[in-house]
Amino acid sequence: MRKLIMWNVVTLDGYFEGEKNWDLSFHGLVWGNELEEFSLTQLKSADMLVFGATTYKGMAEYWIKAEEEKTEGEVTKFMNEIQKVVCSSTLKTADWNNTTIVRDAAVEISKLKQQGDGDMFVFGSANLSGSLLKADLFDEIRLCIAPTFLGKGKRLFEEGIPNKKLKLLESRPLTTGGLLIHYAPD
Repeated sequence: MRKLIMWNVVTLDGYFEGEKNWDLSFHGLVWGNELEEFSLTQLKSADMLVFGATTYKGMAEYWIKAEEEKTEGEVTKFMNEIQKVVCSSTLKTADWNNTTIVRDAAVEISKLKQQGDGDMFVFGSANLSGSLLKADLFDEIRLCIAPTFLGKGKRLFEEGIPNKKLKLLESRPLTTGGLLIHYAPD
């Protein structure tokens, strides 16, 4: 059975994005060799990535361009070749390599978890992550805390997330000042 894992970089005050879509400038505060190595390890354990429509569109644009321009190295190959699922009730087409559109995220992701043994990662996708949290589908939550306060932007966890106790699986400081934390439902 696949594990469904949330992965995000967030600020200390809980934002995963600035005021504008794709304002991820705070990622530069934590990015370095350690986080790059961690990202590659995660991708190598995955056999599927899951996105909401907005994140999917931005990631597809970025990684397709990275492949054309031969940037981002080894990560580019993984991102463009891995199986991807975009959860959207409105998206008509998904042109990024190896992508399937699903309409009912909770139902379809639950089925997909039963069909493989690699990890499934949800990157970004706050609205989708909230829905999957409410459906109790995450097996693990992995965050990198960036040592900054944004003060405004888009929070990863909005109101309405169910009360749930978590157990700490790992915490690891990065030399950049970031902190990796991994939790699982208790």
